[in-house]
Amino acid sequence: MTTTKISTDLIQQENHRRQDWLQQDYQALAEKLQRQHIDITTVTAQAQTLQVALPSWGVGTGGTRFARFPGIGEPRNIFEKLDDCSVIQQLGRMTPNISLHIPWDKPDDPRELKQYAEALGLGFDAMNSNTFQDQANQDLSYKYGSLTHTRAEVRQLAIAHNIEVIELGQQLGSKALTVWIGDGSNFPGQQHFSLAFGRYLESARQIYQALPSDWNMLLEHKMFEPAFYSTVIQDWGSSYLAAKETGERCLCLVDLGHHAPNVNIEMIVSRLAQFGKLGGFHFNDSKYGDDDLDSGSINPYQLFLVFNELVDIQGNMPSFSPFYMLDQSHNVTDPIESLIYSAAEVQRAYIKALLVDRTALSQHQDNNDPLMAQATLKAAYNLDVEPILQMARMQSGGAIDPIACYRASAYRQQCAQQRPTDKQPSGSGII
Repeated sequence: MTTTKISTDLIQQENHRRQDWLQQDYQALAEKLQRQHIDITTVTAQAQTLQVALPSWGVGTGGTRFARFPGIGEPRNIFEKLDDCSVIQQLGRMTPNISLHIPWDKPDDPRELKQYAEALGLGFDAMNSNTFQDQANQDLSYKYGSLTHTRAEVRQLAIAHNIEVIELGQQLGSKALTVWIGDGSNFPGQQHFSLAFGRYLESARQIYQALPSDWNMLLEHKMFEPAFYSTVIQDWGSSYLAAKETGERCLCLVDLGHHAPNVNIEMIVSRLAQFGKLGGFHFNDSKYGDDDLDSGSINPYQLFLVFNELVDIQGNMPSFSPFYMLDQSHNVTDPIESLIYSAAEVQRAYIKALLVDRTALSQHQDNNDPLMAQATLKAAYNLDVEPILQMARMQSGGAIDPIACYRASAYRQQCAQQRPTDKQPSGSGII
């Protein structure tokens, strides 16, 4: 029996207040879709199949290079993080898996952690290694690189850490390793570009050799930070080359915030999929750079266009099954609320992409009719699909209005009593 943190009676009461309105809105949308020969119950069922993993670190308050202002009732360990993640899943019903960051979330007893997660109805998604920070009691430093360091012993330390993360993930039931490094340079001439990339390829191959046969290895690129002049894996091209050279089950991970402004991310998605190297996504939004803002908060149309490509890819490759995860920094909001809201925005973009008239779109593309091609996409994007999202949640046992239900539960206030706030002044650094 699944342990729940929010009273199921409360969820039912909150749903009862809104159910009549939902039925009216749902029926109206059903009639509108029927005129387009779309069955709303089929689309609702498809909405219930989408799953997006939660980042364990995302349930804590984030920060910038200048300051971090802790929120009340923050989780103090991986078990409390799982408690918060279970609330998000209970109310939103599309985030049953958690992505861990090691050593931040390293358990003393993996079996105990797995059992605790299972009791909450949770599983584990891709594992994340960390060689962008020096850890406690670490003899060698990653200050000048990890997998690309000029010294072989530093590279071996980073490789060993990734293999350790794989072994831990096996015990927890994970099926993938995500590798992101901050390696690069801050000054011209500091680093030999091709030699550094060659060292990365050599290190990646050694990690890949330790990968179980049913696992994937996901390479994440980032344009800048903490390396501001050059970054070893700085764009999708470098990520693709590294994945291609490493092995068949080595794939590329696309973080929506890891691109220069105005880059056509949806085209990158298409290119990587076309050549069999699209492995997964970290969903967030950005205004200036790698802002890690809530998904869909700045440019929801871009999120829709990404899913337009993903739905098209899925139609041509039924076996296509990328890893989806939210990767956000919640600096001024309650992290639980932001993650509930963001998961719904990802689901919204997916549903709208499902409603694109692909036959008409293909005809307009073949006929070189750009106006009608764009209009076809906009017709789906402009449609209000909120009743589908609400019905999908309710039918799955979640809340019609998960944010309102969460606030009514006073879960955060309860956490504040159980988890004393750190009295130390706010410090810098993203958690």
